[in-house]
This record gives sequence, C-alpha cells and structure tokens, in this order.
Amino acid sequence: MARELTQIELLRELETVAEDNVNRHLKTARDWNPHDYVPWDDGQNFAALGGVDYDPEQSKLDEVAKAAMITNLLTEDNLPSYHRVIADNFSMDSAWGHWVGRWTAEENRHGIAMRDYLVVTRGVDPNALEEARMIHMTNGYDPILAAADRADEMLANGEEIGLLHSVAYVTFQELATRVSHRNTGKACNDPIADRMLQRIAADENLHMIFYRNICGAGMDISPDQTLRAVTDIVTNFQMPGAGMPNFRRHGVLMAKHGIYDLRQHLEEVIQPVLRKWNVFERNDFSPAGEKTREELATFLDQLDKDATRFEEMRDRALAREAAKREKKAS
Repeated sequence: MARELTQIELLRELETVAEDNVNRHLKTARDWNPHDYVPWDDGQNFAALGGVDYDPEQSKLDEVAKAAMITNLLTEDNLPSYHRVIADNFSMDSAWGHWVGRWTAEENRHGIAMRDYLVVTRGVDPNALEEARMIHMTNGYDPILAAADRADEMLANGEEIGLLHSVAYVTFQELATRVSHRNTGKACNDPIADRMLQRIAADENLHMIFYRNICGAGMDISPDQTLRAVTDIVTNFQMPGAGMPNFRRHGVLMAKHGIYDLRQHLEEVIQPVLRKWNVFERNDFSPAGEKTREELATFLDQLDKDATRFEEMRDRALAREAAKREKKAS
C-alpha cells in the first residue's frame, strides 16, 4: 500500500484542481436574490407591531410540507458549523480560501430565502422555528466526525481526519440536499415555493460538482486513501440535520411521502457519484484498497435490501391509511 499523503500534501497536490473548479463554478453559477422568491404581498405584522400572531389555520402547507421545509431550513441555518469544518480542512489560502468564502456566501442565500418565505406566508409557527434554530445552532454539527465511526480508531492510530473525509461527505450531502429541496418544492403545492426550492437545488448541484471533482482527483492521486475516506462516509452517513429538534419524526414523514428515503439515497445520491469516480471499475487499488471496496460493496447490497424492506412497509402503511379514509368517507 502506498504511503498516505498528509493533509498539507493533499492540499498542495489538489490546489490546481481546486483552482480550475473554482473558475468553472464562477462561469457556471448564476447570481440570484432571495427577495425575488418571496411573496411579500402576503405579509402582515405580528402582534409586537400591532398585528396578529401566527395561527396554524393560516398555513397553506400540509404536515409533510411543513416537516420538510423546517428540516431543510434548519439544515441551512447551521451554515456556521459547516463553514468552520470546510475552512479548517481546506485552509483559507489560494483557491481553497476563495472557494470557502464563495460557497459560504452562496449557501447563506438559501436560509434567507426559505425563512422569509415561511415567515411572510405564515407557513409554520415562527416562534417554534426560532426556538429550534437556536437549539440546533447552539449544538453545532461536525459532519465529518458524525459520519465516520472510525474516528476514535483513526485518531488513536495517528491517522488524519481531514480533507478527503470532508470532500467525500459534502459531495454526498450536497447531492442529498438537492434531492430533498427539489422534492420539498413539489410537496408544498405552491408554485412560488417550488420555484424557490428549484433555484436552491440548482445551487446545491453546482456545489456538489465542485466537491465531487476534488474527491475524484483525490481518488486518482491516492486511490486507497480516498476510497477509505469515501467508505467511512458512505457507511456511516448522516444528514446534516441529525440532532435538530423533531428530526426523527420529520425524517420519517419525509421518507414516507417520497421526499427523501433510502431508495433515493442509494440510487440518486450514492450510486451516481460512485459511478462518476469509477469506483467499481478502476484497477489502481492495492490489496488493502480492494478490501475496502469489498466492504463498500457489501454495505451497498445491504442498503438496497433495507430500501426494499422500507418500501414494502411504506406501501402497506399507505394502503391502510387510504382504506381508512375511504371507509370514513363512505
């Protein structure tokens, strides 16, 4: 097995790739304004300014859309945690630093637009939303340590958890967020919300491409080391909203109604990225890398079985609910 590169060596080896991808992103990305996606005419003052406070009857969103919007927004709210992790692993020098700043600025627009939309339209309880934001941001989140259950072992062995784990995680996370935003927009049954979330999803896709390209280049220069990081992340992946108030309940609702479930995670997030990196076709792994690839393949087989089992349970549950509604209606 080839010697693993240090974080400093990886940053140096990948700097040209980062620069090329920053330039590609700047040519491709389209600037937009959060205020252009909010129906301001729907707004009114709350009681503190002589108006009326929130009443659940004012919301036009059903429970699934509410759960998805809250989860997606609180995920975006935790941007300071993500910025800290990316800045620590990328450094603030050269193209790396430029990307950290640009990515953070673009991501910040997502939370601004979504919160303004929800408050103006009274889609959810703004007091409860603010309480949840305070809790989630105070707790913070380190997606790399959360996703790698080998963290203690790695630290004990003097291994570094840094750039490769970071870019592997955000590659999958950005794509997962894109899927969730896109499907949430449809669930809102509001063309304004759908347009806003499609715009946000487009940003997430461009961000994913940047990280995917960096990680792909890492796979080329240090195959075993990068595959180990990818496998650590895939086999222990958590969405960045894990730990927020009501995350489990909201996640179940979102999975049950097709906003983000195991099948989507496997087929729309994990598999396309692994295919892009040619993980199961390349022949440059050492015996240790081959063992890691077998570990990854075994996990993916089990994930497919878990997704099938979940789909069967979901179909039965939805059928029972439909039968109850039909019986009640008759």
